[in-house]
Amino acid sequence: MSRIDESRKFVPVSIAVMTVSDTRTAETDTSGDALAARVVAAGHRLAARGIVRDDADLIAARLRAWIADPAIDVVITSGGTGITGRDVTPEAFSRVLEKEIEGFGELFRMLSYQKIGTSTIQSRAIGGVAGGTYLFALPGSTGAVKDGWDDILVFQLDSRHRPCNLVELMPRLQEHLTA
Repeated sequence: MSRIDESRKFVPVSIAVMTVSDTRTAETDTSGDALAARVVAAGHRLAARGIVRDDADLIAARLRAWIADPAIDVVITSGGTGITGRDVTPEAFSRVLEKEIEGFGELFRMLSYQKIGTSTIQSRAIGGVAGGTYLFALPGSTGAVKDGWDDILVFQLDSRHRPCNLVELMPRLQEHLTA
């Protein structure tokens, strides 16, 4: 159940969108377009956007660059979460994550099951934190991107969401560095 407390102030966050694909271009990236449009429509800032080939080294390098950028709070990727030989986004994430948010992938697959049935087992959607930046990997279909944003991320990235949300935790993500 998602509840927005309108008495609380909305805090926009800066979100980078990465499409992982060997075939998509800026003109054919419908998933990236859908995600970027949703980010902006929700009141957040689109901090960066790019397309990276299905190569774990390249994906991890872009993730590290965006994690190191203080102007980026969240990175959401689309694509490369399946089980074929070219699908390496979760492997790239594992190279950079400090903490995995297991519930993100679990919830994504639960919601996806309601729409596509058992085919959801082919998704390796993943979420986590690195360097004080949230990272989420969604499948590459436009439908999956819409589901991940509309059913999970739009709420967890809204500072007004109750009983809790990811935005209110942002100031505490790097507490281990000062402890």
